[in-house]
Order: sequence, then C-alpha cells, then structure tokens
Amino acid sequence: MLVKLFGSAVYGVEAITITIEVNVLAGSNYYIVGLPDNAVKESLQRVESAVKSNGLLMPRTKLVVNMAPADLRKSGAAFDLPIAIGTIAASEQLDAVALLEDYIIMGELNLDGTIQPIKGALPIAITARKENFKGLIVPAANAREAAMVNNIHVYGVNHITEVIEFLRNPSSLQPTTVDTRDEFYHSQYDFEFDFSDVKGQHNIKRALEIAAAGGHNAILIGPPGAGKTMLAKRLPTILPPLTLHEALETTKIHSVAGKLPENATLISKRPFRSPHHTVSDAALVGGGGVPQPGEISLAHNGVLFLDELPEFKRTVLEVMRQPMEERKVTISRAKVALDFPSSFMLIASMNPCPCGFYNHPEKECTCPPGAVQKYLNKISGPLLDRIDLHVEVTPVPFSELSGKKTEEGSASIRERVIQAREIQAKRYQQQPGVYANAQMSSKQLKDICVIDHVGANLLKAAMDKLNLSARAYDRILKVSRTIADLAGSENIKPEHLAEAIQYRSLDREGWAG
Repeated sequence: MLVKLFGSAVYGVEAITITIEVNVLAGSNYYIVGLPDNAVKESLQRVESAVKSNGLLMPRTKLVVNMAPADLRKSGAAFDLPIAIGTIAASEQLDAVALLEDYIIMGELNLDGTIQPIKGALPIAITARKENFKGLIVPAANAREAAMVNNIHVYGVNHITEVIEFLRNPSSLQPTTVDTRDEFYHSQYDFEFDFSDVKGQHNIKRALEIAAAGGHNAILIGPPGAGKTMLAKRLPTILPPLTLHEALETTKIHSVAGKLPENATLISKRPFRSPHHTVSDAALVGGGGVPQPGEISLAHNGVLFLDELPEFKRTVLEVMRQPMEERKVTISRAKVALDFPSSFMLIASMNPCPCGFYNHPEKECTCPPGAVQKYLNKISGPLLDRIDLHVEVTPVPFSELSGKKTEEGSASIRERVIQAREIQAKRYQQQPGVYANAQMSSKQLKDICVIDHVGANLLKAAMDKLNLSARAYDRILKVSRTIADLAGSENIKPEHLAEAIQYRSLDREGWAG
C-alpha cells in the first residue's frame, strides 16, 4: 500500500517541505531513496526496533521510502518518526491515512519508541503555516518553540504510540499554546549583569554608551585585570531591546543551530557570544558538511566579544571582514549556497603588549624593543579599519574600588541610547537596511556628517598633530555624529569632534613606540 506524508528539512535558516512516500511491495529488503545521508539511511534500523518494541509488525516484504524533492540532500535523524508512521500506515496497521497529509511530522526515535528533540522546529513551523498545513507533530521538547508561530496547531509528543493514538483519535492530544508576546515583553529587561556593578571606569562606560548608541564596533586596550571583560559583558544591558521581528530572526538561527533549551520561547534579550581564541574558521563564520551557523550568526542582533584579539589565528580574523561589511555570510557548496544573517556589534579586547603593562600608569613594561608593534601587527589593518572606537582601559584605583559611591545603572544609560537610536531611525527611514550611524555609506557621510569651519580646522589640526591615518577620518565623523545624537544636537559641534578624536588611539603614529 502506498502512503504519502510530509516532513521538513532545514537549509540555512529556512525550512523546505519534504514529501515522504512509503510503499510496501512484493519482494525483500528495505530501501530509502531521494539523496539521504548516512543518518537517514540508518533510520530504518531505529524504526524497526521502535515498531517491534511497541507490539507492531515490521513488513517482511520489500519496503521503499522515497523522499522528494530528490535533488536535495536529506540529513539527520529527524526523519525517523515520519518514516516509522509511514511504514506502519503502508503495512495497513493504521486506518487514518487521510489525516497524514494534514500534518508535518518530525522527530528522532530511540529504539524503544521514545522521541528525541530536533533542530530547527521554529523555521519548520513557519513553513508549515505558510503552506497551509493543519498542524505540526514534533517532540514535546520542541513544542513550545514551534508554538511561537500562531494560526497552526502544534502537538508535542514523547512516544511513537502517542502519534499513532492521535491519528486514530485526534482528540487524544491538545495543541500546545504559548502567549509569545506576553512572555517576550516580560523578560526583556531581566539581566544578570548591570553597569552599576562596575566601580569607576566612567570614560570606558561613556565609550561603550557611544558604541551602543551608534552600533559602532569597539576595541578595549588595557592591562590584565583592568575590567575589559567585565565591561564588555554588560554591553547588551544598555542596547535597545529587541523588536519582535529581530527576536524571531535571532531565535530561528539559534533553533537551527540547536542552541535553544528545551521548552524555549522567543529569545527576548540580545545575544552575547564570546568564542575562545582557539576557534576555527568554520566555527566562527559557519560551515561544515551540513552548513551550520557560526558564532557571528549566533551573535546576530547582538554582541560578538573577542577576548584577547591578537591571540586569534589571523585567518580566523580575516574571514570576518566581509560578513562585517555585508551583515550576512554566504556558505557555498557545490550544489547549494546558503545565507546566514550576521548583523552584530564587534567588541574586542587586548593587552597592549605581550606582558600586558605597556602604558600602565604604575607597572613597567618588560617587553623587548619592537615587541609592542609586533604584537599589534597581529591584527590586520583592514580589520582594524572596521573598528570605530579604540578605548584605552586603565586599572581602577583602590580608592574607587573601596568607595561607597553608587554607580549609574544600565537602565538610565539604556534610555539615552534608545533616544539616540530613535533619532537615527528617523534619519535613515528612507534607507533600507540602515538603522545606525555605523552603517552609513560614504555618500551618506558627506550629506549627514557636515561640520562647520571651526570643526574642520580642529579635525585637520588633530590629524596633523597626532599623525592619524586617513582611515581614521570617516570613523571620527561617524562617531562624532553619534555623540551629537546622544547630546540631542542637530549639528556636529567641535566638542563632539574632540571627543571622537580621542577614540583613535591605535591610529596614532608612534602609539606603539
């Protein structure tokens, strides 16, 4: 008997519906066709064990499973459940064959018939709704994730017998419901960290406020223990809250990567990713035999923090350059090219030299001559060119560490950042894909970052006196525009330029000796 039902395969961050046809014929042996990988081919062994463990019969004749479209590679164990249900129906042990075409069924089987969670339940649910399926049958651990999508019934199951019973009697299971908006808005400001935890470092907090307000990349340079990592971890607490659209985008990526916890709902806070410096190219940017999103995509709409930047392999840093400009990464294979979004803020930190104490106010640097410049040269000029703010971090004096003064919290800083972002949203409303000053093109820079005669003279004098490189010019104008937005000023004033100029430490000729 020929039976048709539906599953789904995830490619990039989108899902494609797969038609699964199961037929029991005269003959012997089992076959799966339609470009399956080894994990899909092995599913027949798991299916046979799960079927027999629950008192059902596995056909002893020829069994053919076809997965269409046949030119798309099928991978992973998530097709176990639809193949098992198709096999049971094709061998005439299940009467409700007509119901099968109303649902997308996905799940990985254990040998006893229990169902394991899958990756990509959210994009699968989005595609199922778009293609007008009545519902979705997924592992119970993925039910809340899939139920974020409205106007489609999502049924969470723990065992293959629950699926069989549901197909015989649809009232045996109740659909999972999630109040996505309510849960999303209630958890947006539930942060573990806060800027009030950081004693002193007012100039660094100010620099990070500017970075957050304009979407600028920043690098923190300072000795060990000065608070670089502590400050970077608190940056997401002052960024504007995610919109529902951004939250859905971010959650889809984490769903595809299998990073969502069980019973998860929409990600409500901006992601903060901090890969170790031993990370590979594919782990950072994405890739693999079955392309998966990398760290830069997992940081989409959030912050990517690279601690000890010069310790990262140079090739790893170089592959980031294009995604930083295009805000997406394309993984190309012989038969398919997949796009993963990667719009993130880069925050990096580094010691100023191998020993860590160059430019330290108290301790003396023990590095040999030329070591500072050699250490800095580990970071390429083109990558440094994409970092707007260079912030020197110095250790906090004991008097400030032991003081009782109450520090400004993240909430009040975030209010100023949101106001500045609202100004930018109005400014760029006619520019698709641009929402912050850091994304300005060269043409927009000329129209938006207009400075008066006094400001022009100040910038010229600074570039001549500090021997700033040419690449610093555009960055200074962009940062000064953000500083003006934070101040609520329509025009860029000399004081805004002066503050922006001080954030170009690594461009100063002779900074590294």
